[in-house]
Formats: sequence, structure tokens, C-alpha cells
Amino acid sequence: MAASPNSSETPWPVRTLNAEVKGWIQRLGSLWVEGQLTQINIKPTWKLSYLTLRDTESEASVQLTASTSLLRGMATPLRDGDRVVVQARPAFYEGRGSFSLWVSEIRLLGIGELLARIEALRGQLAAEGLFDLARKRKLPYLPNRVGLITGRGSAAERDVLAVARSRWPEVDFRVINTPVQGATAVTEIISALQLLDADESVDVIIIARGGGSVEDLLPFSEESLQRAVAAAVTPVVSAIGHEPDNPVLDNVADLRAATPTDAAKRVVPDVAEERALVAEARSRMAAALRGWVSRERQGLASMRSRPVLADPMTPITRRREEIERALAMMRRDIRVLLERENAKTQALRSQISALGPAATLSRGYAVVQVVPRDGSAPEVVMSIDQTPPGSQLRIRVADGSITAAGMSATPAD
Repeated sequence: MAASPNSSETPWPVRTLNAEVKGWIQRLGSLWVEGQLTQINIKPTWKLSYLTLRDTESEASVQLTASTSLLRGMATPLRDGDRVVVQARPAFYEGRGSFSLWVSEIRLLGIGELLARIEALRGQLAAEGLFDLARKRKLPYLPNRVGLITGRGSAAERDVLAVARSRWPEVDFRVINTPVQGATAVTEIISALQLLDADESVDVIIIARGGGSVEDLLPFSEESLQRAVAAAVTPVVSAIGHEPDNPVLDNVADLRAATPTDAAKRVVPDVAEERALVAEARSRMAAALRGWVSRERQGLASMRSRPVLADPMTPITRRREEIERALAMMRRDIRVLLERENAKTQALRSQISALGPAATLSRGYAVVQVVPRDGSAPEVVMSIDQTPPGSQLRIRVADGSITAAGMSATPAD
């Protein structure tokens, strides 16, 4: 029978809501679901047993209902933390409005299958580049504060703190204790990692556990944890004590330490070794400085032994003498040049005097000029045409000039 229309005027009663939900859920049919068991509640006297199936990478969980005979018939008894695959039909109980899965088959995941899944994830993340050395961050030389994620009161926590403080007593830690196995381990480790990564005072983060079986180490191979480590800004060190198998975290972390003790040694420098290095460096610097001072002293002694430094005025005296010699030579050259040029000038004057008009006049010659009537400058008479009768003439002789008048002109034969 179809449910009545639903609105604020015609709301459903709870029984109708539960009936509708039950119908929707039952249409899902039989499902296969994988997860991790927790809160196993089995009693031989009970017909039904109840378990909780948790997601391995989140807080999600679902209630399982199974026949007690089905669970007791399994070859290996179920334990908290077991990874299983169940075939179940979703069930919704109308009376109390609760949801669970009614289990018809349950299978434990074997070690081989778990390892195969781990290797498949390792290959997938490697193909995505999460293992590339280029993306791995360098650890700080001396961290201001070290973040540590490990189990409460664990040997791993004691080892990391003891070894780190023995190497550098002033080292500061921020420790967050989380489960390191079981259904809630992954989500709590991721939350702790994100909390430490957001703390600006934390320079490096160590995720530590003191080894264990393959099943115990499964949280450190979960995909969500690997992606959280890859997304972190702070360098992350994987310190899971295990041999020979290694979780995927070893490949994604910025540094893989063999054990928690090894992680403390790799993250925190040894103060004794550093002091020895400082002492050695100071000794080498002192020796180098002494050698440099000795060489400089020898150089100064060598320079002071040179004549130029024994009498600093010697170069100045030499340069003064050179300048005086150069000046004397310049004066001599200028004097000779002037005398030569004076002689040339006298010779030219003699030539000019011999060839000039004054010399010619002194031999009895005269220069005749006609004085124009317009008052312009006299002109030298070169032709009889310049002196018509009555022209005023000026006759220049050696000792003066004569004014005369032209009477007539006779052409040359």
C-alpha cells in the first residue's frame, strides 16, 4: 500500500516513516562489506550475537547481527581488530528504528590477501609519485620542537624520549598518544598528525611503534594515512620497528628509521659530537689564524727591508731630480728654438728691406700718384691716360713727397 502524500498539513506518523525506510533498505538486497571487527559480543547461550564493523580509515561503523552458531562454527575465533569481509542483508527494525546488517557469511582476511592489498596500494602510490625523492622534505639540523605520535606508555615512546634527551638534553617534545593498532588507530593518528602539522613550533614529526605482526601494523599501510602524510607540510619520520616487512608509511614518509631509537638518533643531533666538532673547528680556525698572522708578519718584514721603505723620501728625491733634468732640457730646447726663429726673422727682414719700395726710392727712383678731384685716395700712375693736363700729382721720393701739376703727356715711342 502506497504511503499517503507527505506535507506539513499531512505529516507521516513514525510508524509510516519506519515502514518506508524499511522498504527502501530491503531493496538493497544482499551485500559484501569489508571492515574491522570491534565490540564482539558472543555468548553460547544466545541465539544471536552482536558485533560492530568499523571502517578502517574513518569513524564510520555499522552494527552486525549474526547467528551464534555461525560464529562458533568458524575455524578461527573472531577477535577485536580482525579484518573481515561479511555477506549480509541490510535490516531495519521498525519498532525501535534501528539499522543493522544480518550476517549470512563471514570471512577472515588472510595474511597473504592483506599483504597483496598492501603491495597493490604501494604500487598505486608509487605510480602517483608519492615515493619520489624529489618531494621528500629535508629534516631540520636542530629542531625547535619534535612532535611524537605513539602509543601511551609504550616502549617506543620511552625509547624516543630517552635517547633524544641523552643526545640533546634541551630538546623539546610535543607527544600525542594514540592507538597504534585496532579499528580507531588510523583516524586518531591522522588527527594527531594534522594537529602537530598545524603547530608552527613543531619542526619534525615522528610516528613510532615498536614493531608487531602484520595484522598489528595494518594501520600504517592504510591509504588515508599515506595521503595525510604526503599532504603534511612538516617533515614526517616513520619509526615502526619491524623486519623484514615494512608498511607503506616507510615509503611515503620523508625519512624511514629502522626503530624508534634510530628515529631519535636521526632527528636529534648528539651534543657531545657537536661539541667535539665545534672544538675541532675552533682549533682549525685558530691554527689558520696563527698561520695567516705569521705570513703577514713575514710579508711586512720583507717589505720593511726594502730600500724604498728604509728611506721613504728616496722615490720623491729621484722623481724631483728627473723633473729638474726634464725642465733644463725643455728650457735649452726652447732657447735654441727661439734663437733659430729669430735668425730666420732677421733674414726675412733683410730680404724684405732689399726688395721693398723704400730701397728702390733710395736709389733715385720716385712713385707718381694722381690725386682725384673727388677727394678719394691717390692712385699710382701706371699710364698717361690717368694724368690729363692740369691733373694734380704727388711725387714720392726717398726723403719725402712733391706736389705738382701735369702740363702735358707724351706717349712712349
